[in-house]
Amino acid sequence: MDYVERVLAALKAKNPGEPEFHQAATEILSGLRPVIARHPEYEKAALLERFVEPERAVLFRVPWVDDGGTVHVNKGYRVQFNSAIGPYKGGLRFHPSVNLSIIKFLGLEQILKNSLTGLPIGGGKGGSDFDPKGKSDSEIMRFCQSFMTELYRHIGQDTDVPAGDIGVGGREIGYLFGQYKRIADEHVGVLTGRGLSYGGSLARTEATGYGLVYMVEEALKCRGDSLNGKTLLVSGSGNVAIYAAEKAQALGAKVVAMYDSNGYIYDKKGIDIAVIKQIKEVERGRIKEYAARVKGAEYHEGCKGIWAIPCDIALPCATQNEIDEESAKMLVKNGVKLVGEGANMPTTLEGIAVFQRAGVVFLPAKAANAGGVATSALEMAQSSGRLFWTFEEVDAKLKNIMVNIYHNMDAAAKEYGVEGDYVAGANIAGFLKVAGAMMAQGIV
Repeated sequence: MDYVERVLAALKAKNPGEPEFHQAATEILSGLRPVIARHPEYEKAALLERFVEPERAVLFRVPWVDDGGTVHVNKGYRVQFNSAIGPYKGGLRFHPSVNLSIIKFLGLEQILKNSLTGLPIGGGKGGSDFDPKGKSDSEIMRFCQSFMTELYRHIGQDTDVPAGDIGVGGREIGYLFGQYKRIADEHVGVLTGRGLSYGGSLARTEATGYGLVYMVEEALKCRGDSLNGKTLLVSGSGNVAIYAAEKAQALGAKVVAMYDSNGYIYDKKGIDIAVIKQIKEVERGRIKEYAARVKGAEYHEGCKGIWAIPCDIALPCATQNEIDEESAKMLVKNGVKLVGEGANMPTTLEGIAVFQRAGVVFLPAKAANAGGVATSALEMAQSSGRLFWTFEEVDAKLKNIMVNIYHNMDAAAKEYGVEGDYVAGANIAGFLKVAGAMMAQGIV
């Protein structure tokens, strides 16, 4: 049993019942074997054991009262995983599926994602099993205030800077920030994704989706190709999916299908993003309403069927493990040439193997969806300097970051003998920077 296998075996034994965390650790550490072979000093310093163990994990209760006067109690989490290269940075997710395993997998991925941006930010993640769907603004405000009443004591602009994630958008960030400011009596950049009127950054809403497409565009460019004329599938219908679809279509592609948790829409003419925005961002409705408003569009119950639609490029932008082995085989059979992950770990390990065996260009989440956290770090820079950059300035910086990430993971894959394997390349490129910082700082 080699060093990587021993660390993974110990991790699984110490953290039973955490399948998502096990999956993320297996995917990351397995790709680091070439690095470990070159750096035996890492084993002596127990670097991997320290890398996969969070520096701190905070679990707390979140009591709140609904509009009818009934008291509810949810679980709150903040896992501060690694601060070797900067303050913890990572989103808050409000969704019924949230548990410690999911927060730990997201936090572990976040370490490398943040490292890949080239910016000085460490890795963390948090959230709650609270479901904002169907709740009134007043109920969400009360929940957010209760959540922040505990969280505020664990975060700070130079310690830990949370952002949004699934279920946490501009409304939730506003309520969270208001409560932090009220308790701490300071107006600082302790949360990112804030509104423009109180310290937010232009292009933050669009950043993850735009950044994903910028990386896809660069991967195609390096192969003498472009997005122009390509047919795309985009799963999800939140910020990442909407703005990935918007940018892809602006660059000449045609997005023919999207979905939410109930089912998917298919529009062979190309999805009308303005209609999607009206339904999802303004009305907070369900995607099936698109088919009722757009002539020729189809709605299908269930989500898995979307992957059976022929396409050139697939952009999974919904949630973890949405593309399994069967779905990956369907995509390959129907002609997919490139997969770019807009969500966090949306492809299972078995699905990734299918794509790699078939020669599909596979851009992993920790690289491809890093645009959101990169722009969050740019928001932090603006807050620290009391600056406000234009949309064009932020967008240009974002594109440059995403292009650099692509070339850095490509170069790392080549240097370590796994050319074309961007899963390994992203893990290696991100890990080397963190490992160097951890070694320099001693056994801490």
